[in-house]
Amino acid sequence: MNKATKLNVAVFGSIFGISGINHGFFEILQGNKLTPGLFVMAIGEAQKMWLHGNEPALTIIPNFMISGVLSVFIGGLIILWSIKFVHLKYGPIILFILFTILLLVGGGIAQIIFFPWICLVASRINKTPIISIMKLPLNIQQLFSNIWPFLLSISGFILVFALFVATTGFIPGISNPEIIMFIMLCSLVIDLVLIALTYFSGFVRDAILKKV
Repeated sequence: MNKATKLNVAVFGSIFGISGINHGFFEILQGNKLTPGLFVMAIGEAQKMWLHGNEPALTIIPNFMISGVLSVFIGGLIILWSIKFVHLKYGPIILFILFTILLLVGGGIAQIIFFPWICLVASRINKTPIISIMKLPLNIQQLFSNIWPFLLSISGFILVFALFVATTGFIPGISNPEIIMFIMLCSLVIDLVLIALTYFSGFVRDAILKKV
């Protein structure tokens, strides 16, 4: 098993599972009422904490309460699956199915940028290291292997920060909602790059460990 790759999947899968639970929680708070259509705001006007704190979502379930309960349930399953079972034979496929269901029952739209890559990385958990990575100069391999824990920590932190700000709009010392929105979006864009580097460095670390 490629342990660094598995940990990458466990961390990012769990974060987006928590995000789905967060969406579901606020949908439940909106009560047992009809949704306005396929596209909804997971956070209703009564629960909004800042101007842009709507948390857009897609749901095929025409009821906020049921959508919320399903999002919480599927989000919890994603956390469990990412940590405990994703390394099994059909683990990545089932994870993809769970993320797709979460998307369709109100668990958030933004995750669609991230979860296909999580599932693709998960498919490498039990595979041999990528040949092109093993051909990199040894000093480059060692560098990426050594910075993997830092990349995982910082990319995970930034992702949690962006999701927290999207919900609460809270950044110490900043009250302008447009600036807060800009910082949140920039964090997500930066983190897309950092997460890609985290996946790559995890592959490199696993390749090096295979040689030992």
